[in-house]
Amino acid sequence: MKSLTANSLTLILFLLLSATLNLFAQDEKPRVIVSTDIGGGDPDDFQSMVHYLLYADRFDTEGLISSPPLDGRLSHIYEALAAYEKDYPKLKKHGKFPKPNTLKKVSKQGAVAIQQGAEPDSLSEGAAWIIQQAQKQDARPLYVLVWGSITDVAQAVHAKPSIKEKIRVYSIGSWNTRQDPKARDYLFNNHPDLWWIENNTTFRGMYMGGNQDTDLGNLSFVEEHVKDYGHLGQLFWEQKKDIKMGDTPSVLYLLHGDPNQPEGESWGGSFLKTAHGPNYWTDKPDKDLVINNRPGAKTVNKWREAYLRDWQKRMEWLK
Repeated sequence: MKSLTANSLTLILFLLLSATLNLFAQDEKPRVIVSTDIGGGDPDDFQSMVHYLLYADRFDTEGLISSPPLDGRLSHIYEALAAYEKDYPKLKKHGKFPKPNTLKKVSKQGAVAIQQGAEPDSLSEGAAWIIQQAQKQDARPLYVLVWGSITDVAQAVHAKPSIKEKIRVYSIGSWNTRQDPKARDYLFNNHPDLWWIENNTTFRGMYMGGNQDTDLGNLSFVEEHVKDYGHLGQLFWEQKKDIKMGDTPSVLYLLHGDPNQPEGESWGGSFLKTAHGPNYWTDKPDKDLVINNRPGAKTVNKWREAYLRDWQKRMEWLK
């Protein structure tokens, strides 16, 4: 009887500990590296960076990497961080926002040229940083959000394939993929076990469809809730005056929803698991989720009012 009682007590303690750990895990900040072509051929990366920095208290930012193509450089990340630094005194009143210098220290230059052959033949500073962070003793996965070409991720995985056990890639494809198709194809063809959400069209729901009435329009929202709010709002407005933010769904995915379940509902979309590999998801082809011939886009724009109103509250902190 005593043995049974002891076993029962052990089970109860185990269940309580498990519940506590589960609650703690839910409160953990995701580890994040952003790979961006900010300053390159599309100003929407500045928009997405402004949005990301407004939510910087929600993440453990372990890297901001300047990646190809075109003319985007580390200096453009610093430009966004300069605006963040000016707004930091107001932001830190509302949460544990990282210090500007902390973010500068983890900002790195990635590849400045695309992959030329079938395999990567170099290792950029940014790619080496991905490897270093992935090898840290941390039980949490490391999310790599790819807003430009996937060149640096390809270099990192090629140089150290073992990091696949730790990293989770959410990439915005389409135009970005066309800038360096060889890097993308290298990962797709040689590393089918890579945890990867390849978002080729779903991201279009960020600015296509959804509730765009009154102040929720692509232009009206920026005019009313962004442009006159702090230095970050000013930077957003100077770069582009209406919402595109095509890379932001990768951030929204971590803000609302279960990031362990790409097939579930999230602000950043819901995705289809394919037979390509055990951990590969892409756009859902269902006809009722298509807008403007972009499969899956409605899995993002259905949440438009929710994620814009949430962002609006944060912009108001900068007044």
